[in-house]
Amino acid sequence: MTKKRRVVITGLGSVNSLGHNVAQLWKNLLDNKSGIDTISKFDCAEHRCKIAGEVKDFDPTSVIQPRDVRRLDLFTQYALYATHEAIEDSKLDFAKENPLRVSVNLGSGMGGMTLVEKQVQLAREKGFRRVAPYTIPSAMLSAASSEVSIKYGFKGMNFTASAACASAPYAIGLSARMIQYGDADIVVSGGTEAIITPTTMAGFSSSRALSKRNDEPKKASRPFDKTRDGFVMGEGAGIVILEELEHAKQRNAKIYAEVVGVGWGADAYHITAPDQEGKGAEYAMNQAIDDAQIQKEQISYINAHGTSTKQNDVIETMAIKKVFGDYAYKIPVSSTKSMIGHLIGAAGGIECIVCALSVFHNKIHGTANYEFPDPDCDLDYVPNESRDLDVQYAMSNSFAFGGSNVSLVLGKLQNEN
Repeated sequence: MTKKRRVVITGLGSVNSLGHNVAQLWKNLLDNKSGIDTISKFDCAEHRCKIAGEVKDFDPTSVIQPRDVRRLDLFTQYALYATHEAIEDSKLDFAKENPLRVSVNLGSGMGGMTLVEKQVQLAREKGFRRVAPYTIPSAMLSAASSEVSIKYGFKGMNFTASAACASAPYAIGLSARMIQYGDADIVVSGGTEAIITPTTMAGFSSSRALSKRNDEPKKASRPFDKTRDGFVMGEGAGIVILEELEHAKQRNAKIYAEVVGVGWGADAYHITAPDQEGKGAEYAMNQAIDDAQIQKEQISYINAHGTSTKQNDVIETMAIKKVFGDYAYKIPVSSTKSMIGHLIGAAGGIECIVCALSVFHNKIHGTANYEFPDPDCDLDYVPNESRDLDVQYAMSNSFAFGGSNVSLVLGKLQNEN
């Protein structure tokens, strides 16, 4: 069997409620700041949940032509904006690259919901003939990856993974496999989402998934805390540039981390509830560790799925303990969602960025709003402040509606020869 090629992360880009770039995101996470506030995008007076992690003061025209801004759904705008940063960060010169060897594989849970809602409202008020001709190509799930491909002329595989909250890590995992087996040299991957809309928020509220702590927005997302009452919606994009190791070394690229392990599996249990014994999550974590060919005790840090829902946090904790045994109590575990909310299809993209930065900088951010211990959640959740930590290997967990589970393991670049 041909030896698998190695995959590294050489570029990062993000837009989210804590900032319009990765530097702002990282600083604010380390400072334990929250990007969650009262919703400003629409009148939420009739909604049970009135809070979210919105992207504020977003002006994409430095990256996207104004005429394209008008036709593109917000989730595609976020993807293009974050991709621009990631490419700039990577310092790749695509004039020197074979475009057939560059792919775009993104994740999104719901695609162009912002545009769809606006067009439905327009049709009801002014008639169906007023629906814009760009509605379908701009709302489709693959719009973001297609627009990135078109903008930069990338001619390799172009697809969108959709597995609810696990969409981005599915895309990243599949992209890593493509590079490992020689189907691409470079892949733009990650996730994007923009679903802070009236109907989406109402739907999640009706399912009792969202927090109702409307009077304390910045304290509402509180993963693993005993008083948690649901997750808080977020929006934005998290994009990574994945590159074959030798290709990166030849151009002296900055390498944040190596993608060393990918694990996935389905609960096959319920459309919204996780498997009550955490079997799917357990399998994904074990598979990722096996794929990385490391010992469980080499995992330095876990970036949890950590949604702040009653069930998820308990079951993720249970699964971590099943995988790591007594060592589980020695691994710092924190939740990025405590500060930016849950970005659904983009969540795992930003959390992959966070893990790459933790490996690169030897720092981990805390879990905000952790005040009241839950006896069923008894691990080290890094309460309310960041830590310096020698992060050799970081695990990123993503567990989704529909029972999709993905775990990624990122590590410091080792054994280069």
